[in-house]
This record gives sequence, structure tokens and C-alpha cells, in this order.
Amino acid sequence: MRSSIRHGVRRCSQRNYVRCNGSSSLRPFSLSRPSTCSGSLPYTRLPLLSGTSGTAPFDPQSPRAYHSSSRKSSAWAAVASVASNVVTNAAKRAVGAAGTADLPIHPLKVVAKELSTKFLTPNIKKLVASRTPQLDRVAKYYTQSEGKYVRPRIVLLMARATSLCPKAGPESLRASAISIDQAISPATILSDVNPTNQSASLNSPPDAEVIPGVNPAQRRLAEITETIHTASLLHDDVIDLSESRRGAPSANLQFGNKMAVLGGDFLLARASVALARLRHPEVIELLATVIANLVEGEFMQLRNTEAGERNPVWTEEALTYYLEKTYLKTASLISKSCRATAILGGADAATVDAAYAYGKNLGLAFQLIDDMLDYTISGKDLGKPAGADLELGLATAPLLFAWKANPELGALVGRKFAEEGDVARARELVLQSDGIEQTRALAEDYANKAAAALEAFPDSEAKGGLLQMTRDVLKRKK
Repeated sequence: MRSSIRHGVRRCSQRNYVRCNGSSSLRPFSLSRPSTCSGSLPYTRLPLLSGTSGTAPFDPQSPRAYHSSSRKSSAWAAVASVASNVVTNAAKRAVGAAGTADLPIHPLKVVAKELSTKFLTPNIKKLVASRTPQLDRVAKYYTQSEGKYVRPRIVLLMARATSLCPKAGPESLRASAISIDQAISPATILSDVNPTNQSASLNSPPDAEVIPGVNPAQRRLAEITETIHTASLLHDDVIDLSESRRGAPSANLQFGNKMAVLGGDFLLARASVALARLRHPEVIELLATVIANLVEGEFMQLRNTEAGERNPVWTEEALTYYLEKTYLKTASLISKSCRATAILGGADAATVDAAYAYGKNLGLAFQLIDDMLDYTISGKDLGKPAGADLELGLATAPLLFAWKANPELGALVGRKFAEEGDVARARELVLQSDGIEQTRALAEDYANKAAAALEAFPDSEAKGGLLQMTRDVLKRKK
């Protein structure tokens, strides 16, 4: 989730992950096999979640097409922070004969500075604006922090990278001519609460300056992606009783649970209207599925195993369940947004599939590292309380790998570490095991798959930026 980053990266051991197709061999869980040079992406057949012995192909468009949206958004910002510290004068160098893999540049910084500050911030604020002052404050509360917008940056980098790839045909390029702010229904109907005072947000056109390699629909998609993510943060902080977010009081603490929930609902509604105005059924379907995935992932996280038993026994299905939940809560938004931006750019089927594979595998690698850092970094260095997952009753990858070697963890998992001393004991057992190492190895495998998905893309600064993210996700410390 690469020829450019294979050196020095350890491949996953196959002995501790998922049993595939009922065989005796174990292999890392994968929602799809690595892409080939031609870009084809056949899906791996996974064990049915019901626990039966049958198998079913993973379908990314099915009702169980998985996502996850990590609450730990500060960690995503760390990826952007790493990118922002790369030497900028190297960005002026042309792509040499050595290819993208050897470029000593980080195009992500250029995208972050030019697109996030100049375009994304004001346009997202227009997108989520409300004429109700208190709702307007809640809706924009999480847009005030610096150093965010990693997801839309990925979308914009993917838009630029895929603009150089083969096209599906002339009709597929119609997105470049879409009027993304033109209402479908009559304005008097959309503003019937007060027909003489139409909403000034969605009907206000974004900055019209041309961005090379990015059409207006792709730029709007980046804004929609961030809006959906922000809505998930508002909801997640209520569910987790969070007290802080991005170095400030959480929205639920600042405005109360009711206002935070309603604010998240409002953002999803505004994102849905903007999505409909793209007038592209497949893209609408993809992003609408993401919203459903967020809820599905949250429900899966309510219990650590599919059956939710009180004293569970470790099986490979426990890891499969965790990875499916992780896709729902983190990787679905990234992967489907990457796929959607390739579609809006008119890319051919192989490129569209490759964009999806990149986002899916990058999202899974990111979350695995995020879960690992919860055990390996102090609260001071992490920028948030260490051990937060255990406090929330969550069994993540390091603990699941440790559980296989130490059955004592089963009872703790079953009661969600709720008794006195459970959190400390679970943490101790994880650190005594090789759970941390196995988690990193699995993350490296997904990062490799993300980079491999880009192999057929022409060399460009945008491709270099996407590849750099697969490296940075493994090196980050918070």
C-alpha cells in the first residue's frame, strides 16, 4: 500500500496473519492483491464474517466496502508536517532520466502551500457556511487549526498524477466542464425558508484560478472529502467523550454534545449537496458509500471481536475483523476519494483501480502505525495521552498479535480492559511480545502495496509526492 522504496523495508512474515481460502497457510490480510504493471487489481477471497467455512470475494462497492476514519487526526497532520520540512528549492528541479523514485523533492509541500492555503481553506469555509450564527461556528470549528487537510492534498496529488495517465475516452472528460456550483433544483425551492435570501455558501463560486492538472470537479471533491472527514471528527469526539482535538477543546466540550452531533450532521448534508452538483453518479455512489462506511466501522468498533464474547479465544478472524473495521474507519474515505478523482479526470479503468489501491493500502498502513505508536511513544511525544486505545477498550493490531502468543489477554479483551489494572497488564503483555514488530511489518507490507499501485503512472512531481507519503507514513513518530 514499489520499486522505489523496497530497499531497507522488511517484508511481512506470513506466519501470524490471515488464513486464506480455508488453507493451512497464513498470509497478511489484503483487501486486494498488489497491482500488476497493467494496473489490474483482482480481489482476494476473504473468509465470510459469519465464521462459516465459505469464502466470498471482497467487493469494494458492496454494503460492507470497508472504511475507517481515525480519531487521531493529529497523526495525519504529522505526515503533512514531515512533508513541509523538506528542502523547498529542490522542487524546482526537472524530472531526470533516473525517474520519480530518485527525485530529491517533495511536491506535497508545494500542494500544501499553494492549494490548501490559497484555495481549500476559503472554499471549505464557503461550503460549510450557515446563516445560523451558532451552527456556523460549530461547522467551522475544526477548520481553524493549521497543518491539516492531508486527505484533500492526497486527492489533489492523485488528480495531478493521473492527469498524465491514459484516458477512458472523450465523454469521460466531461467533469472538466461541470459547473460545480449550479443548482439542480430551482433556487426558490432550495431556499424556500426565505426565498428572498438565498444561501450565500454553496451558490458562491470558488476561486476560479486554474490549477494545473486539476479540474474544478476534482478540486471540489477534495473539499467534499475534508468536509466528510471533519463531520466524522465531530461525531467521534462525542462518542469517545473526547476533551481535546488539535490542541484545543473538542467541539463537544466547547458547544455540548447536541450541538456537536448536529454540526456533524450539517456538514454531511452540505457535502452531499456539493457531491450531487458534480452530476456524476459513480462518484456520488462512492462518496455516499464512504458515509455509510464510517457508521459501519463505528458499530464494528463497539466490540473487539465479531461475536463480542466475554472470554474470546484468539483466531485469525479476530485480526481480519480488526482490519475490516480499520478499512471502514480510515481507508475507505482515502481510497474512494482517490478513485473518484481519477474518474473525474477521465482516467482509464486500470488507472482508476490503481488510484483506489493506493489510497486503500496507504490508509491501512497509516492506521497500523498509528495503533503501534499508542504503545511505543510517550504521551508527551505523541501529543495526546498514551494508551488511549486501551482506555477506550479497543484491541488494536499490537495487542491482537500479542494475544496469539499469550491467551491471558483473551479475558481482558472480552471485558474491554474495564477492570482495575487491566490496561496496565495488557500494555505490559504487549510490550513483552513481538506484537509491535509484527504490526510494523504488516504496515510495511501495505505501504509497499500502495507504492506498487503507482508503478504504471508516468513520472511526475505529483507521483513523487504520493510515493513520499508511503515512506513518511512508516517513519512518523506522532
